[in-house]
Amino acid sequence: MPRPRTHDEALRTRLLDRAGEVLSAEGPHALSLRRLAADVGTSTTAVYSLFGGKPALMREVYREAFRRFSEHLATVRPTGDPAEDLVRLGLAYRSSARADPHLYAIMFTRVVPEFTPDEETAAEARATFEPLLDLVRRAVRAGVLVDAPPERVALALWGLVHGLMSLELGGNLPAGLEVADSFEPALRAAVEGWRRTAG
Repeated sequence: MPRPRTHDEALRTRLLDRAGEVLSAEGPHALSLRRLAADVGTSTTAVYSLFGGKPALMREVYREAFRRFSEHLATVRPTGDPAEDLVRLGLAYRSSARADPHLYAIMFTRVVPEFTPDEETAAEARATFEPLLDLVRRAVRAGVLVDAPPERVALALWGLVHGLMSLELGGNLPAGLEVADSFEPALRAAVEGWRRTAG
């Protein structure tokens, strides 16, 4: 009878999540493979077997962050209303950030200053901008949004959503202010601001 596989995908996911939590909360100096293994209840041998060392682990945490982010964005299927699709994409962005806040910090901040993604990993990260850019291009072609460079419109919408999520996840809002109450109205207002007017 074959021995059960202990270094499986479930363990890999737990290690990536825990590494992301430590990195985003305490910084790279706090993460060692020994600590990571202990936190997850496995051995350093398992960590080496799955990742081959700390640099490869860092790369895989980064890739996992963008993989999950991409999965959330992919749930938004284009319809006949590109303006509404943009709102739905922004809501999917927020859903992703709230589901994995420890990974969101790794995607969009220099949590690990010495980490530089290789070209393949960087390309995977850049690809997550494409759903937004594609939707904006569709909206401009359809005459729904102003005839402006789609990259400019997409960057403005991304900046709004990213800024609101950074405020929400950072926990530094003044008392009584909640991003949840403002997120969708702000997103709708931004999309409307880019809408092409008659004449």
